Amino acid sequence: MNLILDINAHVALFRDMLIHVGQSKDNPELREKIRKYRHICVDECRHAVDVMTDLVKSASDDDGCSLHDNSHLVSLYNLMQIFSRELIKSYRLIQVMPMDMSKLHENRSRPTNFGNVLGQLLLCKQINPDFRQEELCNIENSVNVIESLIAEVESYIPQPQGLIGDEGKSLSYLPCKETAHVKRNRLFCCISRPKYK
Repeated sequence: MNLILDINAHVALFRDMLIHVGQSKDNPELREKIRKYRHICVDECRHAVDVMTDLVKSASDDDGCSLHDNSHLVSLYNLMQIFSRELIKSYRLIQVMPMDMSKLHENRSRPTNFGNVLGQLLLCKQINPDFRQEELCNIENSVNVIESLIAEVESYIPQPQGLIGDEGKSLSYLPCKETAHVKRNRLFCCISRPKYK
């Protein structure tokens, strides 16, 4: 589905931009792009979950939930898990490497709602917003939204049943047959070749 391809592209771009945080290319414009793509990814994930769950619900009402829809749901589920981890990474990066965003957001520093205007009149001082703290709160909200979407999609994904052997036992409980070569190598583990080549 095109929705999943778009989410994949935007999450990949989000990940690529996070690589530059703290590097020589890090600047307020990059941080603003990261914020913008975070919002885009969250909105696209919401929309995709709505569309996909509606498709699965309508298919289950018709008694024919297709495997194709389930594969799209699994892809969406995996993408949202990756995006959730990237959001947590961006939270940590912004927390550790703050940046002065006041020049970029000069027009945002002016009060726009009645509460801010009233607060400034009563306190007789300019209220400067803390862009770093605001961004950290927004990332926390985005993580919560994505985690709830993951939980919603997870309820529609078929759960793996585990592989069943001939005797009706799970394969993980079946005894493993070892050859003489394997036993001999285990005895001489200090001098044997490493297996990670």
